[in-house]
Amino acid sequence: MTELSPFHLAVPVDDIARAREFYGGVLGLAEGRSDVHWVDWDLDGHQFVTHRAPGSGPVGHSDVDGHRVPVPHFGLVLTVERFHEMAERLRAAGTGFVIEPYLRFAGEPGEQWTMFLLDPAGNALEFKAFKDRSQLFAK
Repeated sequence: MTELSPFHLAVPVDDIARAREFYGGVLGLAEGRSDVHWVDWDLDGHQFVTHRAPGSGPVGHSDVDGHRVPVPHFGLVLTVERFHEMAERLRAAGTGFVIEPYLRFAGEPGEQWTMFLLDPAGNALEFKAFKDRSQLFAK
C-alpha cells in the first residue's frame, strides 16, 4: 500500500456546539482552527471540517448485506482493535447505530468489521476494520 495523502472533507452541521460535543467529546478528535461557523478536526491526519449549514443529512440509502446503508457517508478504516474500542466508546456515549457493528465476508477476501451511525446533524459515518488491510480492495 502506498503512503496516503491527507484528504480534506467539509460537512454541514446545524449546531457547532453539538458538533464539538460529538466530534471532540465522543469521537475524541483533536480540534484545530475554528470560527463561530466552522471547526477543523484532525481525523487521523486528515483535515475534516464541520461547517454550520442547517438542513442536511443523508439523502438516500443503498441495500448492502440486507441493511439500508445511508448515502452519502464517510469514515475511517481502523485496526480491528481500534474498531472495537471505537464501538465501545460510542456505546458508552449512548450513540445509536444505524447499523450495529458486525463482521462482513467472514473467512473470505476482504473480511471486515463495519458500523454506521449518524452525527447530531444527521451526517452518516462508517467505521470499518479489515482483518488484513492489504485486502482493502480485494475482489
